[in-house]
Amino acid sequence: MTDTPARLLNLLSLLQTPREWPGSELAERLAVSPRTIRRDIDRLRDLGYPVEASRGSVGGYRLVAGAAMPPLLLDDEEAVAIAVGLRAGAGHAIEGVDEASVRALAKLEQVLPSRLRHRVSVLQNATVPLARGDGSTIDPQTLTVMASAVTGRERLRFAYRAGDGAESRRQVEPYRLVSTGWRWYLVAYDLGREAWRTFRVDRVSDPLATGSRFTPRELPEGDAAEYLSSSMARRQPEFEVDVSFAAPREFVASRLPGRIGPLEPEGEDGCRLRAVVRDSLEWLALRLALVDCEFTAHRPPQLVAYLADLGGRLTRAAAPQADPAGSGKE
Repeated sequence: MTDTPARLLNLLSLLQTPREWPGSELAERLAVSPRTIRRDIDRLRDLGYPVEASRGSVGGYRLVAGAAMPPLLLDDEEAVAIAVGLRAGAGHAIEGVDEASVRALAKLEQVLPSRLRHRVSVLQNATVPLARGDGSTIDPQTLTVMASAVTGRERLRFAYRAGDGAESRRQVEPYRLVSTGWRWYLVAYDLGREAWRTFRVDRVSDPLATGSRFTPRELPEGDAAEYLSSSMARRQPEFEVDVSFAAPREFVASRLPGRIGPLEPEGEDGCRLRAVVRDSLEWLALRLALVDCEFTAHRPPQLVAYLADLGGRLTRAAAPQADPAGSGKE
């Protein structure tokens, strides 16, 4: 192999596998002399790659952790596997898969050859993930377009469907993507409304980066996650919740989201939730029912009334139905 840049890339690719490579094996792999390998190792070090050499008659080389991460060199199978994994995680807003993962997906898909892009799409379309059921799926392409616009400070156009079904076209200066663990949100400055807004990404369609650059504005408060939390809190009514559970605190805590509030021990085998909650009554009632133990709601009155109504509906749903006349079924 006489092409020095190509040989260096191949050498770097080999060194990025988690093992130590004897110089003789590297020389055989790249069809060069051991002396050429030593010179190439020195070139990589001069470029800032931390290549460590071991002493001994055979000797060996490996890439170690340095101050900065070198560019990763992936073969076809590795690139497809990473792209499919990132798409799956991004499309379902899995907790811990945040904006950085979406940016990585955007960068990877930008440089994937068309043949590999096709393989990623085929695998994605042929696979049905088991979603948790408490979030909405998102087209990963929507996320990658948004992430690229955020990183490139590029204005974005898209169609948006509000919670009441109203549809509109928006042009925004995208600031950050935020994952709550079950949904993705875009924090952006809405140029048409001249105000900061948060958008649920699963309600966005046809996103288009316009190519028009902008200088990021300063958020009214905190960082993007704090702004989103404040924005969501302002939209929800505030309730003082008081609920008793006929189960130990550890049991209940393992089945309730921690953000609802702290649990206090009550009696020998019970606990109590006293907290100010900013969530819909419907969501809170279902979360309480899913704890899977006896409980009593003391307040607010709206929650008590909704639970009574919900219990009646569930009881009627479970009641045996009379056989329709003439059906002939036993």
